[in-house]
Amino acid sequence: MSTARPALAVYCLALALAITPLGAETSLGEGVEIEEATPIGRILADPDEYIGQAVRIEGGALDVCPMKGCWIELGDEGESLRVKVDDGVIVFPADAKGHLVAAQGVVEAVEMERDAYIGWLRHLAEEKGEPFDADALELGPGPFRRIQLRGTGAVVDGP
Repeated sequence: MSTARPALAVYCLALALAITPLGAETSLGEGVEIEEATPIGRILADPDEYIGQAVRIEGGALDVCPMKGCWIELGDEGESLRVKVDDGVIVFPADAKGHLVAAQGVVEAVEMERDAYIGWLRHLAEEKGEPFDADALELGPGPFRRIQLRGTGAVVDGP
């Protein structure tokens, strides 16, 4: 049996690895075109000022949807904001966690009654395979409001 094919395969793999830039950026969706980032803390401090506006946010990827990659949680200076996309529109890679990410989209408020909010929390726990006990939650009667970014694009530094 000839050793030429395995040797050629190893050579091609080595060449591909050599020309792949380390720390390359991965662009997702429409990418990010807004030049200036709005600090996450500023959005969360006065969300009504930003509802409906397209913004760019930047931060470390704190968490990524483990099921379909349909959201990523970005944080900066102790504040975090979820970037949510429709399933399949953008798939945030699981290995983005821990990397710097810039994301662009429209700030939105999601209003929920108590039962819907508990259902959402249950869904999050199920995604991560974590136990969920609604009776252990110390929640008021609601309504509940989540602020998030409806993502249109992102750039992940590294993976």
